Amino acid sequence: MSLLFRSLSFSRTGLALATAAFFAFAPASMAAACHSSEEDHSAFNLAGLKSELMVTALSCQTQDRYNQFINRFRPILTASEKQLDSYFHRTFGHQAQKKHDDYITQLADVQSLGGLKSGTAFCAQRVPMYDEIEALDDSKSDLAHYAEAKDIVQPSSYESCSAPLPPHRAAHRKRRG
Repeated sequence: MSLLFRSLSFSRTGLALATAAFFAFAPASMAAACHSSEEDHSAFNLAGLKSELMVTALSCQTQDRYNQFINRFRPILTASEKQLDSYFHRTFGHQAQKKHDDYITQLADVQSLGGLKSGTAFCAQRVPMYDEIEALDDSKSDLAHYAEAKDIVQPSSYESCSAPLPPHRAAHRKRRG
């Protein structure tokens, strides 16, 4: 076994152990700070869809189709953005705007990176989304279900919010309350 392979193997093992230790010993207050709901999840999905379509518009010269999407679903997207604002205020308090801005930046970054990895196939894969969206009705539920089904890439730091507390911590919290 080469020295490089052993070094990489050790690094991965160390990283895995550090991550496991963090989640095992993280204070319950960190988990309590997360107030995710189905509405929050839907808002994240819609923000992801909007961002994916924006990246597609910029990469594939489909700005007119993106603008049609925005105009058609403006009330739904506006309500969804308000839900995201609410989530960030509940979760991060006075840092809400910074965390929300960081999320939007990270979202665009991970989606752009995905586009770069796809190369010339990106536009062929993504532009048909506009046709799929045109077939939807104008309801929030139709658009939200579409966004959920597309499994749009999200920044990893915003995906794990709704994980339940381990049983021993949940029991400990109940005794205090």
